[in-house]
This record gives sequence, structure tokens and C-alpha cells, in this order.
Amino acid sequence: VQLQASGGGLVQTGGSLRLSCAASGSIFSVNDMGWYRQAPGKQRELVAGIISSGDTDYADSVKGRCTISGDFAANTVDLQMNSLKTEDTGVYYCHARIRRTRWSNLPGYDYWGQGTQVTVSS
Repeated sequence: VQLQASGGGLVQTGGSLRLSCAASGSIFSVNDMGWYRQAPGKQRELVAGIISSGDTDYADSVKGRCTISGDFAANTVDLQMNSLKTEDTGVYYCHARIRRTRWSNLPGYDYWGQGTQVTVSS
């Protein structure tokens, strides 16, 4: 199983970016997907997550500015980020909990994408 992330880049304060991630490989089902970020010198933190029922969760710092969407049939997840701030700078990682077979334990095993850099300049 691989998670391939794309869409990072350099943007000015107030700008927008859209991150995309696709899971591929031997997948029976995806329980949930999300985006984490890690700023320099800080721990990795959840930005937004979505489960197969459609329920979503956001970090307080991005509520109202970011929207996560997922397609659990296609095993993809996107993160639309608007009104970006310098504090949004970091490496963004796609995450998914995936069952590779019907006999895999719920909610599945953790998989991570390679990370994509988001830099917001003032």
C-alpha cells in the first residue's frame, strides 16, 4: 500500500492551496483518512481527518479555513486550505488507516504518505 500526496508549494499569506492524496495497492477498505503537519521544531499534529461515514474533524487552528473531502471508493482525500497563515507552514503528511483484506483487524493499519512542503510567506 502506498499513499501519494501532491499539491504543496509556496504561497503568500491569505492564499490557497489544495492538497491531494491517493492510496493505492492491495486495499480492502479504508477506515479513515487525514492530513497531519509538522512544523520545524514541533511535533506532528492532526490538521483534518475524515472517516468513511463522512464525519470530519479539524484542528481548532484551521477551522473555517480548511475543508477535507474524501472519496472512499477511489481511496482519495483532499484538503482545501484557504486564508493561509505563516503558521500553516510545515510538511503535510497524508495518513490513512487501511484494511488490506477482509480479515484485517479494524480499524486497519496506519499508512503515511511521503510528505509535501507547504510554505506560507508574509
